[in-house]
Amino acid sequence: MEIWVNPQCSKCRSAVGELDAAGAGYTVRRYLEDPPSVAELEAVLGRLGLEPWDIARTGEAVAKELGLRELPKDAEHRDDWLRLMSENPKLIQRPIITASEGTTVVGRDPESVSRVLGAEKNA
Repeated sequence: MEIWVNPQCSKCRSAVGELDAAGAGYTVRRYLEDPPSVAELEAVLGRLGLEPWDIARTGEAVAKELGLRELPKDAEHRDDWLRLMSENPKLIQRPIITASEGTTVVGRDPESVSRVLGAEKNA
């Protein structure tokens, strides 16, 4: 299992705590220091069944600087969203947890973390 975290984020710390409490084995990726490539974002979005704008943090200062809110949420601009998120990882919602069998969640609540833990347990 892998978890993308920002150590400054309380939701990330909470998710890590839940994984630890469950005795789960996982790898931490500090995605601000080791940003995902566009291909990695594509893979995560495919597993989540979401679009880039669905996991974008549009309230971040960098999002405002880049005009992210004005960028259309459509197929024509999808690559722009992906590129901007890869180049500016602060724009990516967190934490993102992927079980070894592929189940992926944005683990911002205990239910999502439980879902990925269940998938890992059944893998």
